[in-house]
Amino acid sequence: MIDQTHARGSEWLSQAGLRPTRQRVALAALLVGDGKDRHVTAESLHAASQASGEAVSLATVYNTLRAFCDAGLMQEVMVDGSKSYFDTRTDDHPHFFWEDEARLTDAPADQLEITRLPDAPEGAEISKVDVVIRLRRR
Repeated sequence: MIDQTHARGSEWLSQAGLRPTRQRVALAALLVGDGKDRHVTAESLHAASQASGEAVSLATVYNTLRAFCDAGLMQEVMVDGSKSYFDTRTDDHPHFFWEDEARLTDAPADQLEITRLPDAPEGAEISKVDVVIRLRRR
């Protein structure tokens, strides 16, 4: 019998036309099984999968997150050019990065105003604007 979180994970995969392998369904259930948006790193998702009893290697987690991004199920948010976070919310929205906790959260999009962007260099076009607001506790 499949539980509700795994059913949500399977449905999420099928929306993108991804084959629901055991490992994909297990990771999808951790990401969207409760219906809430998540910001994860490959390492944090790997730890959650281990804690849930799923034997998924870190390499498989990385590959699966890449497949989820390629399928449009998630977006990758780079912080510091070296650390990737993966977000299950795929619309354009800003993020807070909590430096002291190395944690990414959504920022209120309705409070952000970008009135002008610089022109793209000759032969290039702007494909996306990522807004990551870095925070630290006082």
